[in-house]
Amino acid sequence: MTVDDTTSGDGAQQSPDSSVHATPHHEVDHTAEPTDDPLAIRLEQLILGADRRYTPFQAARTAGVSMDLASRFWRAMGFADIGQAKALTEADVLALRRLSGLVEAGLLSEPMAIQVARSTGQTTARLAEWQIDSFLEGLTEPPEPGMTRTEVTYPLIELLLPELEEFLVYVWRRQLAAATGRVVQAADDDEMVDRRLAVGFADLVGFTRLTRRLEEEELGELVESFETTCADLVAAHGGRLIKTLGDEVLFAADDAGTAAEIALRLVEAMTVDETMPALRVGIAFGTVTTRMGDVFGTTVNLASRLTSIAPKDAVLVDGAFAEELTRTGDAPVSEARAAEEAAAAAERAGKEGPDADVVPVPKYRYGLQPMWQRPVRGLGVVEPWLLARRGS
Repeated sequence: MTVDDTTSGDGAQQSPDSSVHATPHHEVDHTAEPTDDPLAIRLEQLILGADRRYTPFQAARTAGVSMDLASRFWRAMGFADIGQAKALTEADVLALRRLSGLVEAGLLSEPMAIQVARSTGQTTARLAEWQIDSFLEGLTEPPEPGMTRTEVTYPLIELLLPELEEFLVYVWRRQLAAATGRVVQAADDDEMVDRRLAVGFADLVGFTRLTRRLEEEELGELVESFETTCADLVAAHGGRLIKTLGDEVLFAADDAGTAAEIALRLVEAMTVDETMPALRVGIAFGTVTTRMGDVFGTTVNLASRLTSIAPKDAVLVDGAFAEELTRTGDAPVSEARAAEEAAAAAERAGKEGPDADVVPVPKYRYGLQPMWQRPVRGLGVVEPWLLARRGS
């Protein structure tokens, strides 16, 4: 959605010869022509629920917004510029009205509305690509000889569309409720943006070598299995999967105990799967900045560095994470202290008899082993700790 190249941003006509002698790189026309394939247009009408009626300029004018703002919304949602082709629908006009209406009402600032468009576009683009590449592609295999895939696709989408739409809204509302709950439980207003979280990376060891050895299909199946296992375990144990990077996943949790359990279960799951390479995990605890569903900051960088130096099939954590585990009673300050506590409890039980009321021995879930201090690029010297289950 963009103005013609012969029109400046303020609507004034430029001279046709104004760029004869020099054409800056940013003025190269990269517009994408809308498809004119009849089936593609029919599918588009089915999915969007409307016919093509407007050029970008007409859509912006009908919605009552400037062409500049309409173009920024369009690009933020992840769509290519289409010049002044008649390719937009009533749904596009309505979307522009809604976003601009939120800005006019003072509910969103203009930059925030752009962020809403961008985050929604990025998330749904990935979902749509997956559904077409994996889901619909498998379902539209022609059931009978002589039938084409296109003959199957239209009625299938016609049946699936309303069900998938309702399910998408349901999941989004559920996720929004969960995210809102986490925010309102924050200790203060500062934590609503800059929060203290446990952040972890889980990385497949030797993945680059695997890419040279495995066929593309095998590699794709391995990555899908890895991402699925990680997503399921992170969600099941109360964490949040931030993003996947092929051979690596980034997750976060509100407390150290939750992150520790997720990390150890990831290692355990990969260890028993003979098709998977070794896994290493690094976790750090501290202040994290969250933006558009992603996390940033020194804590995230430290977790990434710890992952790169972690042993195979092991979890390495930073000092702040270790301190948080001991503070919450999930791990002892040291194994020597844990042994002293157990010995003292046994001695009290021996003196006072089996029926006496004695202080129970703390049942720590995790153990921490200090490792050698080492310099970490960009972060100075850190003292990592090896995390394990007690008794392992």
